[in-house]
Amino acid sequence: MLVSGFTFVRNGIKLDYPFIESINSLLPLVDELIVVCGNSEDGTRSAIENISSQKIKIIDSVWDDSLREGGKVLAVETNKALDHISPNANWAFYLQADEVVHEDDYEFIHSAMKNNLYDKSIDGLLFHYIHFYGTYRFYGDTRRWYRKEIRIIRNDRQIRSWRDAQGFRKDGKKLCVKQVDARIFHYGWVKPPDKQQLKQQSFHRLWHDDQWMKKNVGDAAEFDYSGIDSLSVFTGTHPAVMKQRIESANWQVTVYAQEKKLSFKNRLLMKIERLTGWRIGEYRNYRIR
Repeated sequence: MLVSGFTFVRNGIKLDYPFIESINSLLPLVDELIVVCGNSEDGTRSAIENISSQKIKIIDSVWDDSLREGGKVLAVETNKALDHISPNANWAFYLQADEVVHEDDYEFIHSAMKNNLYDKSIDGLLFHYIHFYGTYRFYGDTRRWYRKEIRIIRNDRQIRSWRDAQGFRKDGKKLCVKQVDARIFHYGWVKPPDKQQLKQQSFHRLWHDDQWMKKNVGDAAEFDYSGIDSLSVFTGTHPAVMKQRIESANWQVTVYAQEKKLSFKNRLLMKIERLTGWRIGEYRNYRIR
């Protein structure tokens, strides 16, 4: 079984992405790792070069900054990485620059790839998500956060990144997937407030025009984390590769797990979900087998 990893990153240092931790969490699971490095203004490429692994293959890329609709450029960059994986690979494992795999889940992931290797009706493998917010202690627990997404796909040239690169489709159709008992730790909402604001200013330009940006993002120096609707306290362990980053975190964020800012409708929907596991009206970019 041959497994290729693929990812992309641009201005990872400037925007405080845990891209080095992300890459290091993926390396033990893959035989090669394609990293598409965008035209950065910091030392992102050098940082990747300094990772001690012959599995890594860096592909230089220039982002099309004119693509300011629906996050399309993210899918373009994802597909650039996907197009460079080995033609002999059975599976392709995708991570974004703010996503990390926990070493406790390696065995489950490897087993899932091995057990579904010859079942060609399975297009990909589905992961659980934990979305951290503000600090490494809290995670989002409401309907605004997607619960699952595809991160391993079969090496099939008909499978492409979909829309804003959250998931994948085959000839525009949803993939048939198996659930893996494994998690993706998403840290995109955990940064110092000034870095988070910079990320918002950069990120939303991939979706919206300048007028929308001025109205909805603004030019504040720091991101205001207090507008979140609901959080829970994380009681588990973080991936080992995140240890140094977590220990060096030194910013203060005023958020409280006990404070809920939910409408009656959302409180009711959240209660139903917790009692039954059913998320009413959930968007699923996949078909679970």
